Amino acid sequence: MILNKEKIMKKSINDLGDVKGKRALVRVDVNVPLDADKNVTDDTRIQAIVPTVKALKDKGAKIILMAHLGRPKGEWNMEFSLAPVAKYMSKVLGEDVLFVSEPVGEGAEKALEGMKDGQVALLENIRFYKAEEAKDDDMTFANELAKLGDFYVNDAFGAAHRNHTSTSKLAKVLKPAVAGLLMEKEIRCLSQALDNPTRPFTAVVGGAKVSSKIGVLENLLDKVDNMIIGGGMAYTFVKANGGKIGNSICEDDQLEVAKAIEKKAADKGVKLVMATDVLATDDFSGNGTNKFVKINEIPDGFEGVDAGPDSRKAFADVIKSSKTILMNGPVGAFENPAFAEGTKEVLNAIVEATKAGAVSVIGGGDSVSAAKKFCKAEDFTHVSTGGGASLEFIEGKVLPGVAALDEK
Repeated sequence: MILNKEKIMKKSINDLGDVKGKRALVRVDVNVPLDADKNVTDDTRIQAIVPTVKALKDKGAKIILMAHLGRPKGEWNMEFSLAPVAKYMSKVLGEDVLFVSEPVGEGAEKALEGMKDGQVALLENIRFYKAEEAKDDDMTFANELAKLGDFYVNDAFGAAHRNHTSTSKLAKVLKPAVAGLLMEKEIRCLSQALDNPTRPFTAVVGGAKVSSKIGVLENLLDKVDNMIIGGGMAYTFVKANGGKIGNSICEDDQLEVAKAIEKKAADKGVKLVMATDVLATDDFSGNGTNKFVKINEIPDGFEGVDAGPDSRKAFADVIKSSKTILMNGPVGAFENPAFAEGTKEVLNAIVEATKAGAVSVIGGGDSVSAAKKFCKAEDFTHVSTGGGASLEFIEGKVLPGVAALDEK
């Protein structure tokens, strides 16, 4: 497994020796959406950790899961209790998951002392403690947590960009500290796409703002053959080139950045594929007048909300001729069905390319949401479970939760 940037090989649970009867303290990401009745409405993240849990069960370990839910900000707020998640997890695993209402201290130790080999427990929300997110170097909380386990596993890629106690500090005091199967797959798939792609390599970069994607754009321009720029950020590029964008989203303080990105692409020989036409609307709800116009001739009172037919075809043609595709961000306001066709067609083109043998990786919260909404996860090579983490990884940043794990 390769750590982006530093190229350090990390150990995974496959590298563990005999752990029968030992307690695995496993950081997972089960920050799932719940409805008003505390029912899980999307279990993607729970399903994603099952392979690691099963592998540890097969090894005869006692599995103690640590996780967070929402942002309780270091307060004991039962609105964010993981009890409903433990209940749901019991159904998924087909066995009772022991819920431990006190994550550290004597209460936790007592609750866990009778665990059998292969049994699974889930600790209450680790973010109920201020020390979990503390930015200092105090290791007291890490040492308290370490008492619960004999070795550490991090399978929470979605939280790997956080320098928190349970994601990085704990790995320094509880050894061995290894990656779970999900963490290993996330890093492997993203690394292969970024560092060893089969060419041509195309990146689809969308989203609302250039400012939030500068790092992604800069890093990818050193790696890709083609870059498709869509979504709200495209209008900043259009305005930087003197186009008329009506009421479309635009960051006036990023116009020079947009020009610099275009220049870097030209210098690197990267083909920049920009929308030429868009669906424009005078009512973002979708109930007003919607019409296709040239992207640099959007009338006053109208804003661009989706790629137009010519742009969709151009995007799809580039994608279908690619051997590696990385998507980070949608190309329109896909949440509204009236403005979703561009993103749908891009995803369909990626699915088609994948069926033809291309490697496809979907990373970043909005693009993952779109992929799940319009396609199936198995249609792609890999759909990342980490929004912020995958974004930072694609930017080339070192993730604290990965960096802290043992080297091979």
